[in-house]
This record gives sequence, structure tokens and C-alpha cells, in this order.
Amino acid sequence: MLERVPLLEKELGDYADVVGEEVLSEIARLAEPLRGARILHINATPYGGGVAELLATHVPLLRSLGMDAEWQVMHGSDEFFAITKHVHNALQGAEIEWTAPMQRAYLERNLDNALAIEGEWDFVVIHDPQPAAIMSFLHDSHLTREPARWIWRCHIDLTAANPAVWEFFRPFVEQHHASVWTMPEFVPPSLKMDRIMHAPPCIDPLSVKNLELPSPFCLEITKQYGIDPNRPIMCQVSRYDPWKDPVGVIEAFRLVREQIPDVQLVLAGSMATDDPEGFRLWDETEAARAGDRDIHLLSNLHQVGAVQINAFQRMADVTVQKSLREGFGLTVSEALWKGRPVVGGRAGGIKLQIRDGFDGYLVDSIEECAQRTVDLLADPDNAAKMGENGREHVRQNFLSTRELIDWLTLFTSLAESGLSESTGVAPPS
Repeated sequence: MLERVPLLEKELGDYADVVGEEVLSEIARLAEPLRGARILHINATPYGGGVAELLATHVPLLRSLGMDAEWQVMHGSDEFFAITKHVHNALQGAEIEWTAPMQRAYLERNLDNALAIEGEWDFVVIHDPQPAAIMSFLHDSHLTREPARWIWRCHIDLTAANPAVWEFFRPFVEQHHASVWTMPEFVPPSLKMDRIMHAPPCIDPLSVKNLELPSPFCLEITKQYGIDPNRPIMCQVSRYDPWKDPVGVIEAFRLVREQIPDVQLVLAGSMATDDPEGFRLWDETEAARAGDRDIHLLSNLHQVGAVQINAFQRMADVTVQKSLREGFGLTVSEALWKGRPVVGGRAGGIKLQIRDGFDGYLVDSIEECAQRTVDLLADPDNAAKMGENGREHVRQNFLSTRELIDWLTLFTSLAESGLSESTGVAPPS
């Protein structure tokens, strides 16, 4: 069987003080017809990335609403995850050699995982390219017969997808009964599906990473990692991935330091089991750091977890997410929720979260990233106002209760409609 991810319990009622009783009542109304529904989410890793963080909240909330929800992780190998990392990069626009042996290895691993799925499910949600072909091996199985509905959730930016790689995956995606995308722009024009929903990811305001932390506690954690809380802090939290451009952040930091000499940079992220490229990017970033004591390069290998990330984001004067491509960038909403303005790359889902000049700045270059960071550091009152604006923007649009509404709406639509019906699912307002 697939690896079952153990989860902490969550209660929807605990979110009342954050989102209000009216939102919770709407969720309860949508959930009532789905009580007892069997829902399985499958992805590639139980930790280390945004998908894992989303599922750690989403699945327990489904359970709290009376659904039989599970999160399971596919079995992989070093070879498989190296291939799917190439796929991830190609779907975001990189040129790669997509060979027959790579395709065969990918499909063999998906077949192995298809044969390992157990149980009866009403909804199966497949996340991203790694398990995208599983359904194709189950056409004669009870797992794909009525009433089972299969959904593919794409968390990455396909606006400039490598055509050869996308066309390999497209038939597998189209076998699903619905697909969910962060933004309309991400959906390739060649995709032919009846149900396409647009639903940005969200953060959990009650997770350890986003809970309120007392200032003395944040100060102490910052000091433990050699960061001076009395000097300005520029911070980017992200996986070590070429699309997050950590080396570009270092270059921007050095430009900032020319104007604000005592500034510090914190680059903090995590290594994930499905991302073997992360260690190479770590080495490249370490080389770019060149022993600079004001650049703090941290990861889960340094016992940096959710609590530490929370503290770093709260202590930062300016947070940065200088992505070149971005599916969504949960760290943007995390920082805004903590009242910190964000300087973000004008890419993908970051454009949904940052309203340029209102709760942060969108930038297109290293030089612009540096200048906007200087602008915020030089005007703390304006930076604080932008942070306040951003927190309310996240409250209205990017908390996990809103994402729950999206999914309940889609589940209900799929349950009520015949699979041959051609009407699509409109994105919830």
C-alpha cells in the first residue's frame, strides 16, 4: 500500500475568531451532503514543500466535517525523483532532454504505485506531475468506476511549459474528471477537459508556522541562529530551487548593503525528499554567499522548522520572494499575514498576493528588487502600513477556510453531475 501520512486533528470551529461564524456556517452547509465521503489525496512527499503544508491542514479539516479523508504518499526512488524534478523544471519553461528511458522509468513507477492503492474512494486527488499517470493504469479497476471521481491538482506555473513534456502528460491529465489550477493563465490552451477550476492555495492561520508568537520568543530564536535583531533583516523563505533564485537574492542584498551597510540577509528553506536538485542549489547558494557573515543560509538540516520560520518572518523588516517562476508562493501570504511587506518577483501566483505599491512591490530584476527593499527599509511607517494592508488581503482571500470552500464546491459538483455531462465548474466567487 502507499505510505499513509499521520496527521494531527483540527477543528473547524477553532477558526471562528479569524474568519467569522458566517464563513464557518457556509462551510458546514456545503459539507453536509458530503458527510461520509471517502477522499484520498496522493502526492510525492510528506514534508518539505507547499503541497505538504496544504494537505496537513486540508485533510484534517475534511475529517472534522465528517468526511473519511486520507493523505497518502507515492513510493519513489532517487532515479524517479530526479526525472520528475526535470519534469517540474520543463513544465515551468526549462529546456530538457525528454528521453524514452526517462518516460519508461516514470511510467513504471506510476504503475507500481497504481497497484499499491487500496480501499474504496469517492474522490481521488492527484497532486502535480509525479503521480499524474496513476489513473491511466486503473481503467479496469473498481478505483475508477462510478462513483469514483479523479481530480488532478496542478500547483506549478505552466504558462511557458516545454511542449514535448506537456504533450506527454496532457493525455494522463485529461483522463481525470476535473483539474484544479492556481490561475487561469496556467492552463495550457491544448488541455481539453470539461471541468477546470481555478483556486489559489491558502495558508493555515492556526498552523505552527503562522500562529502569533511573543516578541521575546522571536528575539531569542533569531539570536540562536547568529542573526542580530537590532539590525535590519531582509528575509527570503523558500525551497532551494533555481526558480526561487536564491543567488539573485544574494546579489540584490549586496546592492541593498551599498545603501544600508548594516543590513542582514536570511535565506531559510527546506530540503524535500522529492527534490534532489535542492542540494545542488544549496551548494551554489553557499558558493555565492562566499563566507559572508551577514548572509545566513539555513534549512531544516539546521533544525529550522515551522517555529523558526515563523520567528524569522516576524523579525524581518522586509521579506522577499524573488521567484522567476512561481506556482503560488505560500511564503508571500505567510509574511503578509504577519504584517510584513513583501518584495516579490512578478511571477505566477505572487501577482495574486501582492498588490504592487499597496502591500508590497512586484519586481522584474535584481536591481529593482534591491531598490524596493531599500525603499521599505528607509520608510518603516510606510512598510508597516503595507504590512497591515497585506494581512487583511490574506484574511479575505488566502486562508485555508476559503480553499476548503473551493474543494467542497468541486466535490459536490462532481458528485451531482454525470461524468459525461459537459458543463464545467466555475471558480467560486
